Amino acid sequence: MLKQNLQQKLLQKLSPQQIQFIKLLQVPTVSLDTRIKEELEENPALEDISLTNINEPEELYPDRDPDEDKFNADEERGEMDEFNIDDYLQEDNVNDYGSRYDQNGEDEDERKEIPIAVQSSFFESLQSQLDLLPVSDKDFAIGKQIIGSLDDDGYLRRPIMNITDDLAFSQNVMAEDEEVEDMLKVIQSFDPPGVGARSLQECLLIQLRKKDVNDPIVKKAIIIVEDYLDEFTRKHYDKLERVLNMNSIELRGVVAEILKLNPKPGDSNEVSTKQMQVIPDFHISNNDGMLILTLNSKNAPELKVSRSYQEMFQHYDKASQKDKKLKEAVQFVKQKLDSAKWFIDAIKQRQQTLLKTMNAIMQYQYDFFLTGDDKNLKPMILKDIADRIGMDISTVSRVANSKYVQTEHGTFLLKSFFSEAIQTESGEEVSNKEVKKILEEHIGQEDKRHPLADEKLTDILKDAGYNIARRTVAKYREQMNIPVARLRKEL
Repeated sequence: MLKQNLQQKLLQKLSPQQIQFIKLLQVPTVSLDTRIKEELEENPALEDISLTNINEPEELYPDRDPDEDKFNADEERGEMDEFNIDDYLQEDNVNDYGSRYDQNGEDEDERKEIPIAVQSSFFESLQSQLDLLPVSDKDFAIGKQIIGSLDDDGYLRRPIMNITDDLAFSQNVMAEDEEVEDMLKVIQSFDPPGVGARSLQECLLIQLRKKDVNDPIVKKAIIIVEDYLDEFTRKHYDKLERVLNMNSIELRGVVAEILKLNPKPGDSNEVSTKQMQVIPDFHISNNDGMLILTLNSKNAPELKVSRSYQEMFQHYDKASQKDKKLKEAVQFVKQKLDSAKWFIDAIKQRQQTLLKTMNAIMQYQYDFFLTGDDKNLKPMILKDIADRIGMDISTVSRVANSKYVQTEHGTFLLKSFFSEAIQTESGEEVSNKEVKKILEEHIGQEDKRHPLADEKLTDILKDAGYNIARRTVAKYREQMNIPVARLRKEL
């Protein structure tokens, strides 16, 4: 049986301005410029001061009265009382931002973009090698299809049978699986060595067979990769010495030969484009023991609300006759002005929040920023900073997860300054960063022929006064991307 009833509920909803601010807050500086350009393209009422001439020449407007640029909302309010012109017809500099945040003293030459060297991509390089081969049109089409099927790391993970189907359906090229296999072998002869492999084993074998196969070390390396790859990856060196009848010195040379090979040939030409460009959001300088925080606004252009849209809105509002089309025009202009004003306010609020949060982090970790010593990092969680600045933990999290600070000791992700507290035997609370630093030092100094197991590392920490469990040591080791002792073993 269906029933209807009324209910009253109290719900929290974010306003469009709040949503826009949240999205902008989590955008790092490296992406902010793109986000602003998107907004400039979508909203004609928003202008970039650096791209426009703010001081218009007088000769362009010989009949303009300078006093007309100052609008009095009380005298010029029209019949449409639902619009408040006063919010939009202010001086340009009220809605500007940017220059007062640029505290780094960069001149115009320093603000120019760094030129990037042009280089051919991985796939373009393969295609150019294919273009030089004296092959038939059919083989050329097969080769092109194979190159297009490669993954970014240079491997061919699409089955040969599927590539044959792709050729038939998409290019109307009828080929046999054997023809595709033959052409794949041709592609595998291209540079970089190992390209077109269908597995790690095949990738390494392709590279080894391009070397001097009469070299005893290369011969044994081929045997290991072909028949004992699993034992090699698991570092079961004792078994390899027995099976191949080699001593540790000979095996060390073979292992070194295999380690020279590139397991991801496709990445070799893409390094520069795949690496994330880190642009610090903050700069901390040390002025005779006093830390100075500045906000990097290099990629944030100076924005303002368009004067032409302001004048357009005033013109529409002063019109004596307001038909439906004119009202729609007024509504459109008002919406664009609103959007521009909200975006500028969100950018301002973003930068103020970033400065407030980073300043609290700097004050909390003052000793670390002075010395750069990880042992001076205090235990600090998101709530510590949120309480200091009077903001929500989620706000601090959005700032910390994607922002970088440049110091004289290096560039750091803000998230790296947050850590849990560990109590020593003396009752003192220290950051788990300190424990990780000790682990890293001992693992770096260990005898690689007999690396330290987690149990031994736990004992070392207990002797140093850090009473933590073995599973915690394993967790910290994994967080630092350090493999287990067996995989750290070297000959």
